[in-house]
Amino acid sequence: MKRDAEIKTQLSKHLQGGMAFLLLKDMLEEVPFEKITVRPAELPYSVYELLYHITFTQKDILDYCNGETYTLPNWPDDYWPETNTVTEKEWFDLKKSYFDDRDAFEAMLKDGEKDLLSNVKHSDKHSYLRETLLILEHTAYHSGQLLVLLRLLGVHN
Repeated sequence: MKRDAEIKTQLSKHLQGGMAFLLLKDMLEEVPFEKITVRPAELPYSVYELLYHITFTQKDILDYCNGETYTLPNWPDDYWPETNTVTEKEWFDLKKSYFDDRDAFEAMLKDGEKDLLSNVKHSDKHSYLRETLLILEHTAYHSGQLLVLLRLLGVHN
C-alpha cells in the first residue's frame, strides 16, 4: 500500500509539471493576451489553440476515466478550436478549466481506493495508470511546442 501511495505521489508531481520542463502556469503568465492568437513562423497553431487542445484532451481523458457517460469526440475536429479568436473572459475560463480539470484528475489519481492498474470506468482494457501517463506525455509534448511559440513571439528567452 505504501508503494502505491509513493507512485501516486510521483505521478501527481509530474501532473503539476516542472519536473522536466517549465511549468505550464508560468508559460501562460508570460504571454500577453494580445499575442495568444498569433501564429508565428507559419506555424499552424497559436498559444490559444495549443492550450485549447491540451485542455480539451485532458478533459476528454478525465471523462473517459470517470464521467457518468462518455462519447468519443471526433478526431481531430473536436480537439481543436473552430476559430482562433477568443475574448479575454474565454481565455481566462480556458486557463481555469485546464487547472481545474488537472486538479480533478490528480484528486482521482490520489484516491486511496483507486488501483492504478484497474480499468477506467469506460474501458475494459485501459488502466488509470495508462490514462495518467497519456495526459503526462500529451501535456509535455505540447508544452514544448508552447515554449517554442513563446520564444518566437519574443516573450521568453
